[in-house]
This record gives sequence, C-alpha cells and structure tokens, in this order.
Amino acid sequence: MPQRVSDPECLFCRIVAGEIPADKLYEDDELLAFRDVNPQAPLHALIIPKTHIATLNDATAGQAALLGRLLVVATEIAVEQGFAEAGYRTVINCNGDGGQSVYHIHLHLLAGRRLAWPPG
Repeated sequence: MPQRVSDPECLFCRIVAGEIPADKLYEDDELLAFRDVNPQAPLHALIIPKTHIATLNDATAGQAALLGRLLVVATEIAVEQGFAEAGYRTVINCNGDGGQSVYHIHLHLLAGRRLAWPPG
C-alpha cells in the first residue's frame, strides 16, 4: 500500500486516523465514507480519500482514478441504503465561495428527500 499523506490539523485526516469517531458506511484502503454530523437530508454521507488533498484545485491527473472512485462508492452506498432508484445528489465543494468548509476533498452524497435546484 502506498504511503498516505495526511495533515495532523485536518478534521478528516483525524477521522481517517481513528482519533475522532465517525459513523462509517464504507471503508477500504483508499476511501472512507461516513455520515455527516450535520445532515441536510435523510442520507447525508461524506466520501473522502484517505490521502489528504485539500481542494479539488490541488488534485493531480495521477489522482483521477481515486477521484472517480468517490463517485463509484457514492453509487454503491445509494444502492445499499435504498435510495438509488428514487435518486440522489453528489456534490464536491471547492474553496470558500464554493461552500467548502473542511479543506480535505470530500464528496457529499444526499438522498431521501426531494432536492431543490438550483442549490444554495
């Protein structure tokens, strides 16, 4: 397994390290998914790479497969939780104006209620 990059000040890196508990929905060598502590829908999961990448702007072409796996895992969770057929939303916020509040890339998976458009 490749060495993982982490930031000891990052909330999500601390969750990955097991220092902060989380209600986990999925975990493998590269990704972790857990329920958001401030849910905006009946299902509100955060799916994160275990490697610290602060924002989408910091991602590299070499991380494309890892970032794609965020979407694959989101779909798997939506199916497992029974929301795939009715529908769900995936969101990645980038920087302050984009709504990012934790600077570790994370994909929001929201489902279980009708989601308005446009968001925000």
